[in-house]
Amino acid sequence: MSRERKILELKEKQELARMGGGKKSIDRQHERGKLTARERVNLLLDENSFEELDMFRISERTDREVEDKRYYGDGIITGYGSIHGRLVFVYSFDFTVYGGSLSQVVAEKVVKVQQMSAKVGAPIIGINDSGGARIQEGVDSLAGYTNIFLNNVLYSGVVPQISAVVGPAAGGAVYSPALTDFIFMVRKTSFMFLTGPKIVKAVTHEDVTADELGGADVHAVKSGITHFTFDDEPSLFEGIRKLIKYLPQNNMEEPLVVSTEDPPDRVEPDLNYLVPENPNKPYDMREVVLKILDDGEFLEVQELYAPNIIIGFGDLNGRAVGIVANQPKVLAGVLDSNASGKAARFIRFCDCFNIPIVTFEDVPGFMPGTVQEYNGIIKHGAKMLYAYAEATVPKITVITRKGYGGAFCVMNSKHLRGDISYAWPSAEIAVMGPEGASEIIFSKEIRDAADPEKKLQEKIQEYRERFANPYVAAGKGIVDEVIEPKVTRYKLIKALEMLKNKRDENPVRKHGNIPL
Repeated sequence: MSRERKILELKEKQELARMGGGKKSIDRQHERGKLTARERVNLLLDENSFEELDMFRISERTDREVEDKRYYGDGIITGYGSIHGRLVFVYSFDFTVYGGSLSQVVAEKVVKVQQMSAKVGAPIIGINDSGGARIQEGVDSLAGYTNIFLNNVLYSGVVPQISAVVGPAAGGAVYSPALTDFIFMVRKTSFMFLTGPKIVKAVTHEDVTADELGGADVHAVKSGITHFTFDDEPSLFEGIRKLIKYLPQNNMEEPLVVSTEDPPDRVEPDLNYLVPENPNKPYDMREVVLKILDDGEFLEVQELYAPNIIIGFGDLNGRAVGIVANQPKVLAGVLDSNASGKAARFIRFCDCFNIPIVTFEDVPGFMPGTVQEYNGIIKHGAKMLYAYAEATVPKITVITRKGYGGAFCVMNSKHLRGDISYAWPSAEIAVMGPEGASEIIFSKEIRDAADPEKKLQEKIQEYRERFANPYVAAGKGIVDEVIEPKVTRYKLIKALEMLKNKRDENPVRKHGNIPL
């Protein structure tokens, strides 16, 4: 065969591989409102940056059984490229080939890029659109899944792992995304569940659609499994690109410092008036966060789940920070089981990848009641406590209003190795709220008064002035400084600069035993 013929043969095979399951299958994918595996990779990565690996791998077993079908790549595209000029690895299931099912070859391709991402220290992004294990390959496909799961675990906290679920993910296929750091889903076309609607109907007699069982909104609002939810795939991939901006390449690196024209000493006078004088009146903590971060940009994580706590990423003077903030606008900012678990995992992610944590505190306590107690709020609250205590990255707290009881301890208090604790003049720091404390401490005086309600209000005010103010805590060194709200941005930036070379260590051990 001539040299020219060999090159022509190569180009023909490349074109065949790029067509996946063929034009009809591609058309059907588009008819479902879904992009192809290659279209997704091209949207995600910088233009012309993708370098494909294992383009010509095939599944010999499947091809023997279906002799007229020979698919190069075998249902998945793998390789590397760049996002914002920084190296990332990617794999994208191709639903046009055997429904994107996982064969031994597909698993081997995924494992290869997982290992390479860890070896060179770069994030890995999995794009999931798969019918599950390839039945024709039996236990080999199950073993393949397990090899992927193992690498998800081994490289957790080593390189950022991100999952995009843009089609079905059922049965064992859900566990790889669940083991990664962040999950992205699309409304109407993304599904995650262990057992599908037919099995649910047979076993529990529940009539439920795929969307009702495991759609994007279900996991965004009810289960909290997904972190970001979008209306279409282009928006989803742009969302991943935004997230990558805040992350380092691996656990040995610091996040990038980006240039900003937002002055570090910018003053926000509105913050002086944002917290209502009435301590029981809500306000939006998100406004506080937006006014303080660079250019008012905040990438919120799990926005629709447990909204009584806010988590996400932003920059302060060009440096990435993780934000954890009570939300007084929802349930008065109280900590419940879902909020505690949500915050705990985010705190641990930030600590894995050297991202400082800034906490905005306005918490009246933990949610009371049998529902929470039976749901294990003690255990879930302990997760958050554990995460803050374990974290060795710079940790700064701003107490805007309430810091009561055990919830005050949990929200990155000084005794959990919080580095700097600021309080606004509106802060109330105490074992419990003035109302409850006054009813206990002054119960006899109130009971014996001519007007018990008037006496109660007097004692509440007395308690608030004597005990529930930031100066008592500042006098004991539990608060480092009481600051004017409008200068909070400047104070945080100065503290982060001071802490940038912080070194803190945990005792030598195999690993701790977080209360899961």
